[in-house]
Amino acid sequence: MTTTAPHPRPTKTPDAEHPARIPRLPVRILPLAPAIVLLLLFLAGPVAYCVYIAFTDLQLTGQAQESFVGFDNFTRAFGDEAFLNAVWLTLVFTVLSSLIGQNTLGLALAALMQRASKPVRTLTGGIVVTAWVLPEVVAGFLLYAFFRREGTLNAILDWLHLPSQNWLFTLPILAVSFANVWRGTAFSMLVYSAALNEIPKEITEAAEVDGAGGWRRMWHITLPMIRRSIGTNLMLNTLQTLSVFGLIWVMTRGGPGGRSQTLPLFMYEQAFQNSLIGYGTAVALLLLLVGSLFSLIYLRLLRTEV
Repeated sequence: MTTTAPHPRPTKTPDAEHPARIPRLPVRILPLAPAIVLLLLFLAGPVAYCVYIAFTDLQLTGQAQESFVGFDNFTRAFGDEAFLNAVWLTLVFTVLSSLIGQNTLGLALAALMQRASKPVRTLTGGIVVTAWVLPEVVAGFLLYAFFRREGTLNAILDWLHLPSQNWLFTLPILAVSFANVWRGTAFSMLVYSAALNEIPKEITEAAEVDGAGGWRRMWHITLPMIRRSIGTNLMLNTLQTLSVFGLIWVMTRGGPGGRSQTLPLFMYEQAFQNSLIGYGTAVALLLLLVGSLFSLIYLRLLRTEV
């Protein structure tokens, strides 16, 4: 009886075992290529050019070619009393109209609407949201007509036999802060309404049964449970308020005497009225830095709560 040796199995080479694969990274990036190109072209490109302009003495008139001046524009800004005044007014405007006004009033409206009837919620929400969706210029004209010397507010005060005044002259930064609160509270109200709806009713009902009053429930239950929404709302409102231009420009144009001139208006004045494009762009970068600092603070606070 003869036996035959078994045929050896053919060994698989690495190429046979693992066929050629197409690299995954280029395949994944390929669908995003048009969006990346558009972002580089219309976002990163202009930002990089603005950074370059901030270090030059570019002007709109009377100059053949700009020259590189380094940090001279930034040094000039911190030595300019008008710039420091604009920084101070920007912080006052942001704190009054965003951190205090829109945030507090939006939370109060959202909390009250939780207990209101459906017709009241619909009417209140419609009125508040209407002020929000109005164009900034239209809202500015409405508030200008309200605060001017012959405006609605003084007419009401005269009817009540109370002293009236030219609010846009005596208290311009307060007038524009109130205008920003009137226009922007709807966003905070919507954010807090969504956050309050996520709180389980069992928790608030149990606290109410235990004898906790409205203020105690708000302080010990509601606010801790919506703290992340509060942080997000504060960050978004702050960034939006820092960039407000049209509302203040229509109402006061930064006056009188620069007493309502925030950084966006100061930047516009230097770049387009004084034709100092380089200096105005440097101010814009400093405004961007202020917004970045606020964002980092809020993100830091939100991260510590996780």
